[in-house]
Amino acid sequence: MSQDPRREGEDDAYVEADEAEEIFNRDEDHPMESDGEDDQPMTYEEQITFQNDSAAHFDSHNDSVFCVAQHPVHNNIVITGAGDDTAYIFDSTPGDRPVLPQSYESNPQPRERESLKPVVNLDGHADTVNAVAFTEPAGEYVVTAGLDGKLRAWRDTTPQKTGFAWEFVAEAQEVEEINWVAVCPSDQNTVEKHNVIALGANDGSAWVFRIDHTDSAQPISIIHSFFQHTASCTAGAWTPDGNLLATVSEDGSFYVYDVFGAAAAAGISGSQGTSAIIGLTAEDQRFAVDGGLYSITVSPGGGIAAVGGAEGHIKIVGLPRLAAGASSQAASGASAAGTILAALQAQSDGIETLSFSQPPLTLLAAGSVDGSIALYDAAHRFAVRRHIKEAHEGNAVVKVEFLQSRVPTAAPRSGPLASATAGQGRSWLLTSVGLDGVVRRWDARGGTAAAAQGLLKEWKGHMTATENEDGEQAGGIMGFVQGLDGKRIVTAGDDGISLVFEE
Repeated sequence: MSQDPRREGEDDAYVEADEAEEIFNRDEDHPMESDGEDDQPMTYEEQITFQNDSAAHFDSHNDSVFCVAQHPVHNNIVITGAGDDTAYIFDSTPGDRPVLPQSYESNPQPRERESLKPVVNLDGHADTVNAVAFTEPAGEYVVTAGLDGKLRAWRDTTPQKTGFAWEFVAEAQEVEEINWVAVCPSDQNTVEKHNVIALGANDGSAWVFRIDHTDSAQPISIIHSFFQHTASCTAGAWTPDGNLLATVSEDGSFYVYDVFGAAAAAGISGSQGTSAIIGLTAEDQRFAVDGGLYSITVSPGGGIAAVGGAEGHIKIVGLPRLAAGASSQAASGASAAGTILAALQAQSDGIETLSFSQPPLTLLAAGSVDGSIALYDAAHRFAVRRHIKEAHEGNAVVKVEFLQSRVPTAAPRSGPLASATAGQGRSWLLTSVGLDGVVRRWDARGGTAAAAQGLLKEWKGHMTATENEDGEQAGGIMGFVQGLDGKRIVTAGDDGISLVFEE
């Protein structure tokens, strides 16, 4: 244990007996050398320019917020998970609260805005909650996943499934740490896919679970488990029809699994004797990415997967097109399955996030640790349409997402969610967040706002990432949700706060 520096030289502080009579004269008439006749008294200039564009905030967490998810029907209901081992569900609707001033000068004594209140605190984890999700199609269940390896589920008990009352269902633990959770897309007609989720673990495994509180023996049941990866399973994504699950790993491998047997019914068999219908690894030099793969997305049509990894590498891989009830069409669509369609590298550092645009656009957006966003045109051999090098001013881009146009089958066709159809005509809007703590909205169409690289708007309020004593960065935005129409964005901040921004 090191000595307190304030105690060093403590013995020197005592006066010897023969020095006790020594008198030190103090002349208060002589100014200090630093005092000049023309010097003015020190004052604190009001130069605080902290900007907060949010309409509301949620601050019940006492550690970094790492993940956020949104109810598929009631988009105002949001869940966040954090480093304090807890998750909260809250209503993101801004109330009648005073707005924070834009700067100290505008209001030297501002009244603090009241935080949004939690609907429920979802506890029970022994380590960071780093993945959360509502199940589809109706958001009947919410799940939390943590670095303690636990998957915990709660059920919505409100009569109209409005998301305001939740009871614990069960927990499962099959792995040491959970990296991600992905909800299986489903609608009212695909009952077998209702309330199904997938997760990836640090041991390389991937799991698919179904949640059903009416099954008293196994309320969380295992549908499949996959063990092809040899290193941490870093990301996963479902095809839009919910039939196939694609995963990537730090070992540079990519696998696609036939979860519900649709590919097998179409005559598409497993790859290399495994349970995967597609398997690509670093042993294939055309696919090798030194440093591993960390992000994945699937095109809206389900025929293409894009995977991103170290040093800006992106691989485009064909997927089988499975047509329900038409095995011949599915088999014909399998000809490109597993084919490497393109290898891209416009950015210089790891690809953290990928997103395909909705039709009629055919764009792929990639966000990189180098702070840039690249837009590729899938209809023209993935040519670079735009490279926004200073998208987040040199700070890592954590997430990019095009505005989605899909309206859940369970959603009402009138009322608050009816405005979701407005988002269908704005598929060109791209939202991004980064470690600079800023949310930005881009116009991905060519030839628009060229001087600003398509930047339409930005929202501030989070702290910018800074290096702490351990040499690690702290701050910035870890994720966001933006609803169906993109008019409200809710963030997960490394500063421990979720902010609500409105268009």
